[in-house]
Amino acid sequence: MNQMEMVSLDQLVPRTHMYRRFIKLWDFKGVEAILSTVKSLNPHEGYGLNRLFRCLLLQFMEDLSDRELEKFLQENISGRWFCGFMLNEDTPDHTVFTRARSKIGTDLLATLFQELRDQLKKQGYMNEVFTFVDASHLIAKANLWEERDEAIRQKYEKLNNEILPKVAVDKQARIGCKGKNKYWYGYKKHVSVDMQSGLINKIAVTPANLTDAQGLKHVCPSQGAIYADKGYCTKPAKQAAAKRNSHLAAIKKNNMKDKNADQDR
Repeated sequence: MNQMEMVSLDQLVPRTHMYRRFIKLWDFKGVEAILSTVKSLNPHEGYGLNRLFRCLLLQFMEDLSDRELEKFLQENISGRWFCGFMLNEDTPDHTVFTRARSKIGTDLLATLFQELRDQLKKQGYMNEVFTFVDASHLIAKANLWEERDEAIRQKYEKLNNEILPKVAVDKQARIGCKGKNKYWYGYKKHVSVDMQSGLINKIAVTPANLTDAQGLKHVCPSQGAIYADKGYCTKPAKQAAAKRNSHLAAIKKNNMKDKNADQDR
C-alpha cells in the first residue's frame, strides 16, 4: 500500500537556507516595478521576466552556465522555490535565459543593481565612510592579426587607438597599458568597494586606454574617504573626488614632493 503525504514546496526549503535569507534581505517589489517597464518575452514562453530575472540572479550566485542553470532548476528544490516555480512545473531551457538577458539589457541590470545597493544602505549593510577603489583589465582579444591585416589593406601606417575603430569589429575596445610594457586590447573594469562590508558599491566598464584616475568619476562615492593606489594620485582623480565631496587618500608617487611613506604604510 502506497502512502501519500501532502507537502508544499515552501516546507521543503530549510528555514535557515541562504536563499531565504537573501529574499528577506532584498524586497523584490522594487524589482517587479522596474521590470514592469519592459515588454514581456514571447507569450508562449510564459515564465515572466520577474521569475527569469531571479533565474539569472541564481545563476550568478551559484556560478552556473546557461545549460548548468537549466539542469539546476530541474533538480534543485530550493532553486525552484527561489525562482518561483512549483514542483510539477516545467522550468526554462537554456535558450530562454539568453533571450531574457538580452531583453532586460545592461542598462536595466544596472538600475536593478542600484536598487539592491540602495536597499542595503537603508538597512545599514553598506555605507560610504571608507571606500576602496581599483581597476583591472578585461581582454577582448588575445591578438590583433586580423585588424593588422585590415589596416595594411587600407594602407594605414600604424595600428593604434586612432586607427583601431576603423578596422576592428569592436568599435569601443582600445589598447591599454599597465606600467611601461604590459599592453592589452579591450576594456578596463573600475570597481569601488565598501570597506566595512566588503560589498561592491559601484562598477563601471570603460575602454582600456582610460586611466584609472579618469575612471574614478564613474565609481566615486558621494562621501567619505577613498583609498587607492598610485594610479589615482593625479589631477582627474582629485577633481572627481572633490566634485563628490569625498576625501581622496591615494598613495603618492615616489617623485612627488608631498610623498609620505609613513602615511602610505
